Amino acid sequence: MVTNLAFAYKGRNTAGKVVKGRLDAASENAAMSRVRTMGLTPISVAEVAVGTGFNAEIKIPGFSKGITLKDLAVMSRQMATMTSAGLSLLRTLNILSEQTENKELAKILTSIRNEVETGISLSEAMEKYSTVFPPIMINLIRAGETGGFLESSLNSVAGNFESETKLRDTIKSALAYPTIVLIMAVVAVIGMLTFIVPVFEKMFAGFGGELPLPTQVLVVLSRAMVWLLPLLIVGGIAFSVWWRKNKNTEQVRRVVDPLKLKLPVFGPLMTKLAIARFSRNFSTMIGAGVPILQSLNIVGETSGNWVVESALRKVQESVRQGKSIAGPLSLEPVFPAMVVQMIAVGEDAGALQQMLGKIADFYDQEVQATAEQLTALIEPLMIAFIGVVVGGMIIALYMPMFTIFEYIK
Repeated sequence: MVTNLAFAYKGRNTAGKVVKGRLDAASENAAMSRVRTMGLTPISVAEVAVGTGFNAEIKIPGFSKGITLKDLAVMSRQMATMTSAGLSLLRTLNILSEQTENKELAKILTSIRNEVETGISLSEAMEKYSTVFPPIMINLIRAGETGGFLESSLNSVAGNFESETKLRDTIKSALAYPTIVLIMAVVAVIGMLTFIVPVFEKMFAGFGGELPLPTQVLVVLSRAMVWLLPLLIVGGIAFSVWWRKNKNTEQVRRVVDPLKLKLPVFGPLMTKLAIARFSRNFSTMIGAGVPILQSLNIVGETSGNWVVESALRKVQESVRQGKSIAGPLSLEPVFPAMVVQMIAVGEDAGALQQMLGKIADFYDQEVQATAEQLTALIEPLMIAFIGVVVGGMIIALYMPMFTIFEYIK
């Protein structure tokens, strides 16, 4: 990968006005070339120190925004627009690197622009940043470069990512309320066990007699909070670190992903989301002219669920042997009969791309409707859950008082 340096430049535009600025480039000659592509006549180009003093960029670990799918969707749409307007690829990448709001993406675009300037293709340059650009994006752009329809491929990428972003936002909105309520319930329980139950325990100690079983359980839990709470915090942090490192490994996904689809409330939503993602990505890849075996491999990797990915591996083997796509899918419980039938019809009619697009549109709407239903259903359930937990603890605390009243009588 080319290491970029920072250069301060001064140039004169077509109106005769002197323009100053800074840019990143691999060398002084590359910087001079970039100044010319900006429509300026270079006056001076000098290397400057970067990331020192007050110009140093401050990054707090865990708080960096990163590059989101929405950033990539906007970038693809802008790149397609500029390409259709007749701008050269170098000029397009230069404008994008200067105008994008995401600083991390701007740096990567500058590096890609320098890579392309050396003569390699856009897809090859992006492939060096495979952790940023998804495989589907790289392969669609490669297909567009090969077939001479880069603008169409970029629009396909943008449309695909925009739909994916919309689906993700839908899922987040459905999960936001129960997550917040659950956190509040856990905090309330920990607070009561840590601060309130010990007060009642001291009060009950002077009464004599045996405490009711629910109250005894609360007292034992309260005493255990001295070591249990730090253990839970340390365990939670350790699990979080382990999960971030291992959540994408096949060993973990093979266990966790099937469980996601079997969850009592969210399982159907996760299933519909996986089918919508599979259908949309597959339709986009076929429409861009990517070979079907390569498309199936990429669609499997980007499906987001191991169950779907393993099913598509079987489909790949079937297609490699000259058989149909629908056959192996019909044996997988994750794919409803309607989806399999529509794919079979699409294969027979030579309209697989259109059928997959219809399936994706249908399941996009299903995900939206299911998320709205879950939000309406979960709200009263979570309120009832908090009422039962907190109310049960309060009743357990007051049960000894009822026993005392009986002794007084």
